[in-house]
Amino acid sequence: MTHGRTVIRGGLVITAADELHADVLIEGERVVALAATGSDAAQAWQADRVVDATDCYVIPGGVDAHTHMELPFGGTFASDTFETGTRAAAFGGTTTIVDFAVQSVGHSLREGLDAWHEKAQGNCAVDYGFHMIMSDVTEDSLKEMDLLVEEGVTSFKNFIGSRDQESSSPVTV
Repeated sequence: MTHGRTVIRGGLVITAADELHADVLIEGERVVALAATGSDAAQAWQADRVVDATDCYVIPGGVDAHTHMELPFGGTFASDTFETGTRAAAFGGTTTIVDFAVQSVGHSLREGLDAWHEKAQGNCAVDYGFHMIMSDVTEDSLKEMDLLVEEGVTSFKNFIGSRDQESSSPVTV
C-alpha cells in the first residue's frame, strides 16, 4: 500500500533517549524527520495528511518478540489466530510481532516456515516475523538455517529431551 506524506504536529514525542515537543514527518511508512514544534523547518513541511497531536504523546509502536499464534503444543493449540492476536496487539500499541514457526518431524525447515507464512498472510493487522522451532534436527535442516536467516528468521529453538517426555528444556540458538 502506498502512503503519502504525513505530519504529526504538536505532540510530546517519546524516543528511546528523549522526550521532546516536536513534529514528526512520515513518508510512506517511515519516520524521516523530527523538528521542534513551531520551528521554520517543521512549518515548511508539506503533507497529504496532518494529524494534530496537541496534548498527546507520540510514541513508536511496540514489538512483541515472543508470540504464539495458532501454535500446537502438548496436544492443544494457542487460542489466538493471526487475525485475533494481531488485532489485540494493534489495539495495545504493538505494531510488530515475532511468532514461532514450527518444523514438523520429517519435513524441512522451509516447509514449516512456508506453512506459518501461509497462516499469517492476509490475516495480520500488524507486521510480523518468525523465530523457527526445529522439531527434527538433521544435517539437511542445519544447512537450511543460513538460508532462513537471510530471509529474516531471527532465532532457532530446539527442545532437548526425550520425545516421550511431557516437558523438555528449550535451547535457543
